[in-house]
Amino acid sequence: MSDIWRHGCQFSSVLKACRKGWRTFSSAPASASGSQSSTLDKKAYSKSLLLPKTKLSLWSDPSKSEEPFRNKSCTELYRWQWENAEGPLFILHDGPPYANGHLHMAGHALNKIVKDVIIRYNVLIGNKVHYTPGWDCHGLPIENKVLGQLGKDQRQVDSKTIRDAAKAFAEQEVQRQRGEFSQLGIMADWSRDTTYRTMDHTYEMRQLQIFKSMVEAGLIYRHYRPVHYSPSSRSALAEAELSYKDDHVSHSVYVAFSLNLKAEGMRPMLRKLLHDKFEAHLLVWTTTPWTLTANMGVAVHPELKYSIINQKKTGRILIVGSERVYDLTDILGEVEEIGQVDGSELVDCVYHPLFSQVAKDISYPYTLKVLPSAHVTADSGTGLVHCAPAHGAEDYLLFRNLGLLTTDKSMLCHVDADGRFSGKVTEVLGESAAKALVGKEVLKDGGKAISEMLGDTGVLVKVQKIRHRYPYDWKTDRPIIMLRVLSHFFRRDLLATSQWFADLDSIKEDALKALDEVSFFPVISRRRLQSFVQTRSEWCISRQRVWGVPIPALYHIDTDTAVMDGASLTHILSVLDEKGTAHWWDGPVEDFVPPHLHKEGEDPAITYRKGTDTMDVWFDSGSSWSMLRDVVGDEAEKRGYYADVCVEGSDQHRGWFQSQLLTAVAATKVEGKAVRPYNHLITHGMVLDPVGKKMSKSVGNIISPMTVITGGKDKKKEPAYGADVLRLWAATVEYWNDVSLGSNVLAQCAESLRKIRNSARFILGNLEDGRALVELPRVKQEEMNLADRYVMHELCKVDKLAREAYPTYNFAKVVNVLSNFTNVTLSSLYFDITKDCLYADARDSAERRAILTVLEQVLRTMVSVMAPVVPHLAEEIHYTLSRGDDPSSGSSVFTKKWEPMPSEWEDPSAEKDMNHLLRVRTVVLNLLEKARSNKSIGSSLEADVELVLPEDAAEPLDLLRRGGDFLKTLFIVSDVSIIHEEPEDRASLSWTHEDSIELFGKLFCVHLKYLDIDLVILGHNLRVLVRPAKLEKCPRCWTFTRREKDKLCGRCSEVGEV
Repeated sequence: MSDIWRHGCQFSSVLKACRKGWRTFSSAPASASGSQSSTLDKKAYSKSLLLPKTKLSLWSDPSKSEEPFRNKSCTELYRWQWENAEGPLFILHDGPPYANGHLHMAGHALNKIVKDVIIRYNVLIGNKVHYTPGWDCHGLPIENKVLGQLGKDQRQVDSKTIRDAAKAFAEQEVQRQRGEFSQLGIMADWSRDTTYRTMDHTYEMRQLQIFKSMVEAGLIYRHYRPVHYSPSSRSALAEAELSYKDDHVSHSVYVAFSLNLKAEGMRPMLRKLLHDKFEAHLLVWTTTPWTLTANMGVAVHPELKYSIINQKKTGRILIVGSERVYDLTDILGEVEEIGQVDGSELVDCVYHPLFSQVAKDISYPYTLKVLPSAHVTADSGTGLVHCAPAHGAEDYLLFRNLGLLTTDKSMLCHVDADGRFSGKVTEVLGESAAKALVGKEVLKDGGKAISEMLGDTGVLVKVQKIRHRYPYDWKTDRPIIMLRVLSHFFRRDLLATSQWFADLDSIKEDALKALDEVSFFPVISRRRLQSFVQTRSEWCISRQRVWGVPIPALYHIDTDTAVMDGASLTHILSVLDEKGTAHWWDGPVEDFVPPHLHKEGEDPAITYRKGTDTMDVWFDSGSSWSMLRDVVGDEAEKRGYYADVCVEGSDQHRGWFQSQLLTAVAATKVEGKAVRPYNHLITHGMVLDPVGKKMSKSVGNIISPMTVITGGKDKKKEPAYGADVLRLWAATVEYWNDVSLGSNVLAQCAESLRKIRNSARFILGNLEDGRALVELPRVKQEEMNLADRYVMHELCKVDKLAREAYPTYNFAKVVNVLSNFTNVTLSSLYFDITKDCLYADARDSAERRAILTVLEQVLRTMVSVMAPVVPHLAEEIHYTLSRGDDPSSGSSVFTKKWEPMPSEWEDPSAEKDMNHLLRVRTVVLNLLEKARSNKSIGSSLEADVELVLPEDAAEPLDLLRRGGDFLKTLFIVSDVSIIHEEPEDRASLSWTHEDSIELFGKLFCVHLKYLDIDLVILGHNLRVLVRPAKLEKCPRCWTFTRREKDKLCGRCSEVGEV
């Protein structure tokens, strides 16, 4: 019968299957002794059997088993618990996914399912849950998307058109994703008022208030300096927006800068060593040859030794770091050392411009000198470093500290917003030579062209292809460059401006201290976030984009001085709060000039201009914690945090986890109350294909969550599994690591869910969908047999383990213990051994009522354990028990609190006794299988078992005798006898099978000579004998317990004839 329930026969065919026995027996004919009963009408007793009946279907159809429950179990449930839950407040703060495109597996499906399991568990135990889904709506991807739809470049479309189109597109994508999220069974109030978008007016104003607080605390400043710049995004990037690739290939160059031997400033020792030389060169290595046109100096370490060498093959005199000479053998060939000097002797030496040979008529604007710098090392290169302050942070800091940058225009920069050489390169190359570079991408053909030019001018020593670690734009997966960004790249009518930065050094210690109070899952993720925070000193928060929250800075046109202070922002934000942030772009500048800046005789419209930078989108989403202030209220300081839990992918250590922390620490510190944004951080991994590769559209290995739920075009290849299968997969895997997903994995999850469903279906069928015990008394623990008490004990363990695993976010442990319980304890054991009683006993028999009492509690606890992971199945079971007409109405299963199993059901003695008997059962089943293989029996009910044990084996005898009739139920045979010696009739039996087992053995350590330790088990030897059944087959229950003269067995006679 277990096969009937597991493999899908309809109830009309149950009786036919029953003729194979209550259990999974073969249909081989009975022994000759049963020939009389075989002549009876096989259907005579069908109506007297209590066969299972339930409305729960065998197979799950998402359109019937999920969709009808979705609203009740999601939006309505969230509203119900918010109004009715009396437990503690639990806040899971949603990191906003980007509003662009259909849902994908890792950042959307896996992420939202993990969150939903957490919040559903908290609802189930009675907590009051706050969960507000959100969307990240600003930034480059949406801007690029709408530009693609418009079919134009950003410079060809006015900003208002782009912003309007971007807003409309974001709204459209939010609606799309909202619908898809609901199909995952995510419990939330999905209405507009109870979700958030970073483009909402109230959200933007909260964000600007946080920005204002940071300005007033002196944490925001304006800087002229190079930043990470993405040509593919046409914007500056923060460190958090970078990814690093270890296999980037660059064409590095070794070039020789010619010293000006006649110039003033050369130290005496160096002049002495070079007094008879016509020329000498500084050998420099760089991986970015395209920056050489912007060279403004060569740096040396003043304390390193430098060798003056003669390159034998060319006769060229070169200066290199002494510790680097040997490593440069492949580059230089054979050399002769002329002498050595300290790096300090090279400082202030003047050298000629690198391209002086092709730009003889160009008057170079700077005197190029050798500069001292501690950032130069002898670990790589030549020990001399080419400096281009517009393209390198260390170069910039060196020049600034030496006072060599007087204005923002002091830095040479020949690269435009597209990452191409601009016309300004003519300043150092002249018009003729510049033609070979202008308009070419510096990271592609421009780099090759500069190398060819270096070769033509005779300064190129060597080109070397290297593979090294290099930063990429996280969004576009394209390499970036270091660049001093000027706003005239993007707005032709504006003067050059700098970037806005947040000072992190001033809050770093507080941020790290706050992290000390945060718990992490997995624990190792703490180190990753701490490292990101520890290594950052500033945050570039300005972006040169159209679609975003404005940085509300006014600029004095004549002096290009920024006006950014608390007083001006108070006025500006009041205007924006009234008229919307779009007014910053569309309204006149005079609306924003505060009264204290008005001067008599000055027209604000021609005195000031509005800034055009937008905020980094990480500042957008990182401000989301501020929404929780109203939720937590005055409890914030007492709690010490806003959100109980945040859950995101491992990539968010450099993103949202970090930006939340930094903005919250900064803003709350200003207010004098340090409140961290979260108390617990959970990190999940990425989703890979079955062979461990990252899912990618270009590779074609993407699996869409919606395809898993609703099926693909070919339903045979891509069946509609429904949301619960996808949710079960997410809860089964160790989601805190990268996880694989493919068709085989989904099929396995579907099979696992089917087994859980069919176990519930078996219970419902025997409980008659909850009606079976309505008028019957339940049985107390002390009146139950060993199997009943054992199952209840095992159920207690399941309940306890699940209630321990959910709060620690280890859902795989929950699924594993539930699956093991349903597959092993229930399906393979308890269901198998109780079918005879359930189907053939009297409806009100004590034994049957005991089983139903157990099944009722098993189902109740199973539903509670499974509900957070597979809510649709839990709702379907709950609806079946409620016997309602409309599945979309009525209460949700989550409105019934998950109460722990009473401790009195814990029964270690039952577990101990049952484990002993299960060992015996294994021996019995093996012997029955031998008999079946020899065709001695078809059904195990055709056999009896005799247990032979000496009379002095008190402990095992006591256990076996206490088992009584239960033993034949456990072994699935017709009778079990306990004897002390060989059975007298054995010689006359047509067949027997025998084995033995040690019971209640004890382990002793026996020392043997020449050996260390030998292990010996001493116990009682139990002989197990399987033999033909002594009695006849009962036509009603099929057990061989009928006396030859009787029509039915004693049990079936008492139940009553048809």
